[in-house]
Formats: sequence, structure tokens, C-alpha cells
Amino acid sequence: MSRIYNFSAGPSALPEPVLRQAQEELMEWRDSGMSVMEMSHRGRFFSLIAEELENDLRTLLAIPDNYKVLFMQGGATAQFSFIPQNILNGRTRACYVNTGAWSEKAIQDAKNYCEVIVSASSEASKFTNIPDPSDWVLDEQAAYLHYTANETIHGVEFSDIPDSVGLPLVSDMSSNILSRKFDLSRFGLVYAGTQKNMGPAGVTVVIVRDDLIGKSGKQTPPVFNYADQAKNHSMLNTPATYNWYLVGLVLKWLLKQGGVDAIEQRNMAKAELLYQTIDQSSLYRNPVDPSCRSRMNVPFILADQNLDKPFLAAAEANGLFELKGHRSVGGMRASIYNAMPEEGVRALCDFMAEFERTH
Repeated sequence: MSRIYNFSAGPSALPEPVLRQAQEELMEWRDSGMSVMEMSHRGRFFSLIAEELENDLRTLLAIPDNYKVLFMQGGATAQFSFIPQNILNGRTRACYVNTGAWSEKAIQDAKNYCEVIVSASSEASKFTNIPDPSDWVLDEQAAYLHYTANETIHGVEFSDIPDSVGLPLVSDMSSNILSRKFDLSRFGLVYAGTQKNMGPAGVTVVIVRDDLIGKSGKQTPPVFNYADQAKNHSMLNTPATYNWYLVGLVLKWLLKQGGVDAIEQRNMAKAELLYQTIDQSSLYRNPVDPSCRSRMNVPFILADQNLDKPFLAAAEANGLFELKGHRSVGGMRASIYNAMPEEGVRALCDFMAEFERTH
């Protein structure tokens, strides 16, 4: 079979060395005599996996000592509700920036727990840009300011960390964490589902500053309570053990690549190559303002929608899968996360050029 390149937005492609190591260790992890899937999460073998997992993440992101690292379940979507339950800390309002579909979902869920102030929105531009931060409306009495660092559906990404003007800054980094450098100390909380850049679906990473936890309301169930989970090393209930292990393999792979610094340079090169192909074309168009184009998720539209189905069929025939855009926006979308090699992006660009030539 010819090489397959998977451009899925998530669950997304995993690094091939990670899959091979998981295959080799499926029956027995190291000299434990058992598969990771069979291990007790309280046992000494899995304790080693969990310890290495957190240590490697702290190394990759330079996580300060005054931040807790939690590995939770329910996806980033569950955090839309858990965050206000945990860090309102007696306040009644929170600020949110709306830059796309995932921001909108976070806003709707937060409304069940507090008054949401939409500090800025790009809905009027159909989420093709980021509102000028100088125009954001921030309430100094709000509990926090929330934004989505990268919108997978609309292909919009923040290139800089916004100024929260003293409010604890909260960010959904599900689709760009570990893809670029950022200063974690500027945040109160960041969270990310692992199924984009970190591993398979089933684990959600929450990194939260110590002073923000321990004040949740009595109505917050212990399994959703950050302080309770921190006290129990994210094992208040049985965690998704095999998924933790796979996330750990991805982190070790990333360390071997040179860490976040090295992978960011690759991601920049891949994105530049694909956007250049689109911009030089008369058939393809990317609708996002160039100042905030995503390095991870690249949507593009064909000038003739009647060519959408032939494009997707021909792409699959050439080993290029999962290029159909999200149903809410249509068109195409190429997700080029950390695990996507540059040769995969080059194969896509070559195909796009040939498809344009023949159509």
C-alpha cells in the first residue's frame, strides 16, 4: 500500500514511532510481565508511567512549581463547565472572547454558572479574524478572561498572548498546545484535549495555578473538583490508564525531536508551504485574515463547489485522507499537527497543484 497521510482534525495522526513502540509493548510493558491495559492505576508499574508523564510535560512546557498538572476525562468540552465551577472563587461574572465555534460552546456552557461578558467577538466577520485587543471590554470584577488559542473549525489562531489586564487568563489550547512556545506563567489555567498534538482521545490536560483552586462550591462533584483531583494525583477515580501511557509516549517522542522549539520551526515551515500553495492559486482560497491564520488547521475553499466531491475522491486515491471541511463551514480543511511530516504537506501541495491543472 502507498503511503497514507491523515489530515484529520481529531482524533488525529500519531507519530509513527509512537505507534510502533505501543505495538511492541502491547503484551508487556518493560519487564512488568503485563500490558499497560492490565495494570492497576495504584500499582508500582503504572506509578512510574504517571510520574514520567507529568515530569516530561513539565519539562516540555517549562511549567512552574506553583502550577498543578491534572489529567482528567471528559474532553475539553467538559472543562467548559468545570472551569467556572472551580475558579469563579465567589465571583459572579467571567469574561470570554468569541473567535469561533469552540469559543461559542465555552460561552454557552459557562452561562449555566455565571454571567458571561463577551469581551470581544469576530462573529460579524464570520470568524475570519481576531478582534483588536485594544477594543476588548474587560470587567475588573470578573473571575477570569477566557479565550480559545486556536479554532480548529475556522482556522484562526492567536499568535500572541493577549493582555488580561490583571484578570487570571484562561485558554483552551486543545489544538495547538506543544506546537509553539508560550510563557505559561502568564496564565491562570490552560487546558487541552490530547487528541490533536498529544495522543489519543480520552485524556484532558489541565494546568492550573495553585491560588485558583480549593475554593469551588459544594455543588462541584469531587471528580470534577481540581483541588480534589490534585490531592489524588488525578486518580480520584480510575483514569484512562492506557491513554495516559500513549500520551507519555508522544511526549517522549517530542523530546527526542528537540522539544517545542524544534517542532515549532517545523510547524512554521509546513504552514508556510501550504498557505503559499493556496495563495498562489486561482482555484483555492483561504478566508482567514493572514495575521491570524492557524498553523494547525488550514481551511480552504474551491472556487467551484461542484469540484468538492471530485477533489476529495482524487485526494483519497492519492493517499490524502480526512480533508473534508467541518460540516458547519464546508469546503476543505487540512490539519497539520505535530505528527504530520513535511513530506505529507508537500504531497498535499503537489496534489492540489495537479488537480488545479487538470480542472
